[in-house]
Amino acid sequence: MIKLLVSACLFGAALSAPQVNPQQPIAIISSTDEHNPDGSYNWSYETANGIRAQESGSLKPAQDPKDGQVVVAQGSYSYTADDGTVITLTYVADDVGGFQAQGDHLPTPPPIPEAIKRALDFIASQPQQPQGQPPRRIK
Repeated sequence: MIKLLVSACLFGAALSAPQVNPQQPIAIISSTDEHNPDGSYNWSYETANGIRAQESGSLKPAQDPKDGQVVVAQGSYSYTADDGTVITLTYVADDVGGFQAQGDHLPTPPPIPEAIKRALDFIASQPQQPQGQPPRRIK
């Protein structure tokens, strides 16, 4: 599952990177690919047109023991957009939080309106009801 998420992200990055003439190959400046017997790995590459990517990962016991071990990965990629802006995305992925990406170019949610924030704060300040108990009724 994690490999699928990471692959989808990298595929999306490749599609969003500036397109080049397919007749003109881009040189690979550096490349590493290390896979260890314990399941950990590291890979990275850099191309002549400024694309960079790297990822490292390792195995850990899954949050749910019946799932055995899972891959925990963290990495990043960057490229220069058509307008000259350097786009950088960093990410972590595991069985608990899934794929979590960060980057200045990603959209962010609007701020919570003040009235809704006050309501949420009020709800959070109320004592929690024990599980399985019906809510208290006010008489």
